[in-house]
Amino acid sequence: MRNSRLPALWLALPLLLSACALPRPPEQVTAPTPAQWHTPLPHGGSLPVLADWWRQLDDPLLVELIDAAQAASPSVASAAARIAEARATRVSAGAALAPNLTGNVSASRGNSPTSGFGGTGSSGSGLTAIPPVTTIQAGLQSSWEIDLFGGLRASRDASQARLAGADAKWHEARVSIAAETATAYLGERACRRQLAVATSDTQSRAETARLNDLSMRAGFTAPADAALARAGASDASARLTQQRAQCAVQQQALVALSGIDAGTLQAKLDAAPVDRPLPAVQAVASVPAEALAQRPDVYSAELGVAAASADAGAALAQRFPRLTLQGSIGRLQIRTSGIRETMDSWTIGPVALSVPIFDGGTLAANVDAARARYDEAVALYRANVRQAVREVEEALINLQSTDARAGDADAAVQNYQASFDATSARYQSGLASLFELEDSRRTLFAAQTARVSLQRERAEAWVALYRSMGGGWTRPGSATTTTTSTTATSPS
Repeated sequence: MRNSRLPALWLALPLLLSACALPRPPEQVTAPTPAQWHTPLPHGGSLPVLADWWRQLDDPLLVELIDAAQAASPSVASAAARIAEARATRVSAGAALAPNLTGNVSASRGNSPTSGFGGTGSSGSGLTAIPPVTTIQAGLQSSWEIDLFGGLRASRDASQARLAGADAKWHEARVSIAAETATAYLGERACRRQLAVATSDTQSRAETARLNDLSMRAGFTAPADAALARAGASDASARLTQQRAQCAVQQQALVALSGIDAGTLQAKLDAAPVDRPLPAVQAVASVPAEALAQRPDVYSAELGVAAASADAGAALAQRFPRLTLQGSIGRLQIRTSGIRETMDSWTIGPVALSVPIFDGGTLAANVDAARARYDEAVALYRANVRQAVREVEEALINLQSTDARAGDADAAVQNYQASFDATSARYQSGLASLFELEDSRRTLFAAQTARVSLQRERAEAWVALYRSMGGGWTRPGSATTTTTSTTATSPS
């Protein structure tokens, strides 16, 4: 009677041992963040709606360029491919937890002679022919590894974390491409504004040089003054040529990013307005931890810690016994000389328990390597958080600085323009020298150039802030939602 209970005990053993779980490093770690931002926040601070932030510029060409750049970007395509790879790995890891079933079908036909007695002949002996025999066999075979110590579950968890991390990386790639394209586009717009300043300065200096040449020929202007005017005109013409080259370089960067033909893009850029006001700076979370939760790269690094933790658990489980259960069912049919015989068969087992005894330290080394990778993932996660805090702080500082300088830059241009107009009037009436006129012109040109540079710096800081805040991405399961209907979803 006791022996009759052994099969039941063997079948119950996997269920009893499957409750065992090996310790592994924590899946979540803390990263130190400041209690509040050091830089004053715009608008007091609250969670903003950032999705498709570039559309706030109300510039259709910028939206078109960003959409084209995201479609043509190799980094976005690579991130999408990594999602597909991670999804396949997750399916494979999950399938390892379930029994696998293999079907097989085979058929054969043949005969073989067998010696016997009887027949004809003086010797009274001969060979009896065996009729052909057809054998058909079909069956199903199954095997199942019982996850005693959670190693297979840990591998599945690691694959799931990496899939979620790949999805976050795809969103990060989209945000990065959008920010890079917006920065290049705003740089091209600033370059055109500076080109307008350089063109106006060149035309003014050329006209001054022409008038001085006429005055010199009439004997009213010294040759030295005429030479000074011509030098100023040549200097301005050189700057204009250099500015045109810089704008062409900016345009080629947009061509490379968007994949749009150079001629087509040139026409679109020429038709688009050069001056567009930047939108008001959206509010920023007052608590850094809330703001960093919106960054896909931080979330991906956090998932990297969880995946490394699961990998460490899977490596540790390999050092402990493994239990497998096998079984099969089949049907065999034999046909010969009008006779058909069918037989069914089934087996449960064997139930096999394998225990690693000696491997030269391979499994222990694998555990050590997995724990080292976990430590690395933790270090990278904490470094990522520190870098994220730095990027937000820098963007806030630059925005605050450019905002404080904008009024002074506008006032400087207005007053230098008034001074140049007054000096030009005095020069035309003979009360000011050409040297005074050129000095006033240089000062005005420098102020105009500084204002264009400040506008570009503010635009770049604006883009950097929204990039550092995650560009509208929200953590899965987060209560933060976006109101736009154009928010991209990860590739399926």
